[in-house]
Amino acid sequence: MKYLKYIFGLTLISLLIILNFFIRTDLIFRFINPLILSLIFCIYRIFLGPTAADRAVAVDILGLLVVGICGIMTIFTKAGFFIDIAIAWALQSFIGNLALAKYLEGKKFDE
Repeated sequence: MKYLKYIFGLTLISLLIILNFFIRTDLIFRFINPLILSLIFCIYRIFLGPTAADRAVAVDILGLLVVGICGIMTIFTKAGFFIDIAIAWALQSFIGNLALAKYLEGKKFDE
């Protein structure tokens, strides 16, 4: 049963890679599809993570993936406001991770 999760995850990843090569889609979807799959895995880890530290790492990775999606959207749409969203999200994610790390250590925010 332990290895069933790994087999399922590898099957999803390999299916996504095969679909990206054989189905005719736009280039933007070929770049965003692996990020969306990674987002799904991060959300799974956030809700069902065994420890709070695992959930914190998943939230951090989720923030990085959103910044990456904003970067890809900026390249393909030539709209500059996606970069502004990415910068704001990265700063907010950093501050949130610092606060969460302090909380997990059991310290107050002013220490």
